[in-house]
Amino acid sequence: MCSSVTTMTQEARSATPSRKKTPVVGKPDGRARTGTEPVFQHYQAAVQLLQQGKYEKALGMLEKLLPDAPPEIQDRCRVYIATCRRQIGKSSLSFPTPEEHYDYSISLLNTGYYEEARDQFNQILTTHPHADYAFYGLAVLEAITGHAQDCLTSLSRAIELNPKNRLQARADNDFQNMVDDPRFTELLYPEIP
Repeated sequence: MCSSVTTMTQEARSATPSRKKTPVVGKPDGRARTGTEPVFQHYQAAVQLLQQGKYEKALGMLEKLLPDAPPEIQDRCRVYIATCRRQIGKSSLSFPTPEEHYDYSISLLNTGYYEEARDQFNQILTTHPHADYAFYGLAVLEAITGHAQDCLTSLSRAIELNPKNRLQARADNDFQNMVDDPRFTELLYPEIP
């Protein structure tokens, strides 16, 4: 059986006319030119604008690029479009009260936009340095992202400003990463002299 398969393969090879490889005309590196080169160039230019913080220009380019982009960059374009919109929207945010600003910060935290949430908590503290809830939100953020010392510092300040935060932290599942840290236990369950 093996010999018949080998014979068939040899026959198939001899029946196929041999083809000479012709050099590809196109780019200097020998790769063929494709119709997607301008798309990739526009994509790279848009990404550079994004990195430079020119979000409105990058957004315009990416939105124009998206319908004609090849599948391998369409998803990236969508992500960068969302990033541009978020960054543009950041500068136009205004909140009537610090509590509403806090609610927005928590929504960012809950959706996984940790750096943006951190920025918002810090903005609250810039204008309201005694906002215990903003320190508490930072503590939660630091616990979730694995920054134990920063978590303890923020939570300590939140408790100092409002002792009720100690009770809240005891029942808060967001501090699950901190449960085994003895400093966290000391903070939540201090020894009474």
